[in-house]
Amino acid sequence: MPSWQQLRDVKLSEYEDAADGWGKGSTRANADKDRVDNEILAKIRDSQTGMAASSAIANLEGLSRNYQYLHTECGLIRTALNGLAAELAAPQRKLKQALEDAENLKFTVHPDGSVEYPATPSFLQAPASGTGTATPGAPVPLLPGRGEGGADLNKGRAEEIAEKIAGAVREAAEIDSRYAAVLRKLKAGPGLKVEAADLLDAAQDTRDVQQAAGKYLNADKIPKDRTPEQNASWWKGLSQELRDEYATLYPASIGALDGIPAAVRDDANRMILAETKAQYEADLNAIPAEPSPKFVNQGARGDMAYSKEWLDWNATYPGKKAEIEGRLKGMAAIEKRFDRPAGSNLPEAYLLKFNPELDDGRVILANGNPDTADHMSMYVPGTKTRLEAIDKDLLRSEKLWDESNRTKPDAKISTITWFDYNAPNDIPQAVAPTYAAEGGPTLQQFMQGQQAAHREATGTTSHTTVMGHSYGSTVVGVATQSGSWRDGAMADDIIAIGSPGMQVHRAEDLGLKPGHVWAMGGGSDDIIVRQGGRLVGLGDAWTIPTDEDFGGNIMKSDASSHGDFWDDPVSLRNQAAVITGKYDRTVLE
Repeated sequence: MPSWQQLRDVKLSEYEDAADGWGKGSTRANADKDRVDNEILAKIRDSQTGMAASSAIANLEGLSRNYQYLHTECGLIRTALNGLAAELAAPQRKLKQALEDAENLKFTVHPDGSVEYPATPSFLQAPASGTGTATPGAPVPLLPGRGEGGADLNKGRAEEIAEKIAGAVREAAEIDSRYAAVLRKLKAGPGLKVEAADLLDAAQDTRDVQQAAGKYLNADKIPKDRTPEQNASWWKGLSQELRDEYATLYPASIGALDGIPAAVRDDANRMILAETKAQYEADLNAIPAEPSPKFVNQGARGDMAYSKEWLDWNATYPGKKAEIEGRLKGMAAIEKRFDRPAGSNLPEAYLLKFNPELDDGRVILANGNPDTADHMSMYVPGTKTRLEAIDKDLLRSEKLWDESNRTKPDAKISTITWFDYNAPNDIPQAVAPTYAAEGGPTLQQFMQGQQAAHREATGTTSHTTVMGHSYGSTVVGVATQSGSWRDGAMADDIIAIGSPGMQVHRAEDLGLKPGHVWAMGGGSDDIIVRQGGRLVGLGDAWTIPTDEDFGGNIMKSDASSHGDFWDDPVSLRNQAAVITGKYDRTVLE
């Protein structure tokens, strides 16, 4: 336990100065990681091949992981030191006030915290002389300003001061012990390479600092169930240091917060992805091997039967193993997009949401910064979308970016894959509007957040296109019914692709300006999907977007099936023409 002298003399500004130093280290590590990823690695992948290039890429990817780990750990140390300084300030103030009170009364505070005072008589007693000593924790309850067991006023005052001194020291000791325990853990393991175990350690460190520094940086202060504009206002009102601390300490909450900058969300979600992947890999490695032999002899006739060990294993682990492997496959697809495939001119990726645990997973990933884009598109996938198979949806957005960039090469473009709803798992589920009813408001919230973030970054909004494929178009239709989409407030254009219905009767019901609703259909199974949606009522009054009566622009498509709209040139060029506002280049039916 610290002494009262140590608490009195400690310079809390020195902790804050140290925190600033660790904060600079965290910021520098993050900047260096971005430089490795977006400048060095990207150029090598675009220009180099062969064994030497592969070796260099592997080493640089390891360096990037090291920087990411440093970014987190240095940030946690910064937060812990700032929390320590902030929390110690209160008991230090209490102590100094008690010492000031003692000095004003001409009392003496001894090194052990006891307080010596001059004795005072009551008006009924003869004048007193000498001194007394008060210590904290007296057996008689303290009555401030009165002597315990007597009428000596100074005795009561001295005991009150002694209790205040002892209380301040006890409070400081609890704070010191709490932060010392977590700070001792914030250190890297041996070696120069960040392994999966280090990332798991970083995740545990984050939880430990959350617990230790919760009074200083409370998660309850992060907005919940607020509008994106309110989220943006809260973020803007924080100092840069507090922004960094919240992003480091609560990355899952910050990474999912609509309305704040895409770069901030991306940093937070990338750390969540790295730590989650490490945990899933550890869980996969912890699954015991399949028991052998699988069959054993049973009975005198030598009949074969499954062994008890195998039956116990089979009841638990195969399904769990398949689920973990599926989620890891989705994480690998996201990381592959981070890597920028060789020969592509794709821009930097921004991971705007990542949650592998919710339903079939959640992923929002942008090609290019949506906060500064001139043209932004939102692709909402449909039935059977899940994290395990997210690679095909990410690839569709990549193709959209590439074609849009060719259509308007002088513009800044961002194409987003938005998978933040519980998509139907099969066709029987896809006849129900309930999935869209849940997903539509979430899409609306995200769109509103992107508008707020873009206005904050540029002072204006981008030309925005929202695209729904299959059941995803039903989600888009529900999202428009909030009323805030009127006259392009949320989006300039909507494209319904292979749509089974949008829960509205006509294009004008979507709220956009006339002539800005587009639709396209394909052949084969796409016809079945669209007509099936009509029959089950996903389109209001049995009307779907590719009907002439719906009132949209029906674009020509050469898609031979329901999933080919991004593989055939006519369909892709038409989508890119709308995304970039080159409406004269669209080819209609």
